[in-house]
Amino acid sequence: MQNSAIWLVIVLAFVAANLPFVSNRFFLVMPLKKTPKSIWLRLLELLILFFVVGFIGMALEARIGQNYPQHWEFYAVSVSMFLVLAFPGYVLRYMVKRHPAPNRT
Repeated sequence: MQNSAIWLVIVLAFVAANLPFVSNRFFLVMPLKKTPKSIWLRLLELLILFFVVGFIGMALEARIGQNYPQHWEFYAVSVSMFLVLAFPGYVLRYMVKRHPAPNRT
C-alpha cells in the first residue's frame, strides 16, 4: 500500500505539473477571453495544483499512518521537484518551434 501510494503521488504530481501548459483553458475547464493564456496565469495554476497534490499526499500519508511533521527544507525540495516535473510541459509550450502546415493547393 505504501509503495503504491508513493508512486500515485509522483505520477499525480507529474500530470498536475504539466496541466497548465497543455491547454489555454483555466484548469482545463474555464475558457478565457484572452488567448493564449499568459505565463503568470499558468504559474498561478501551477501553484494551486502544487497545493492540491500536496494535500492529496498528506491525506494518503494520514491514511497509511501518522503524518510526519515537515520543515521548510521539505517544502523547498517539493517546490523544486514540482517545477522540474513541469519542465516537459514548459518546453512543449514555449520552446518547441511550431511549423505552420504546408499549403496544399
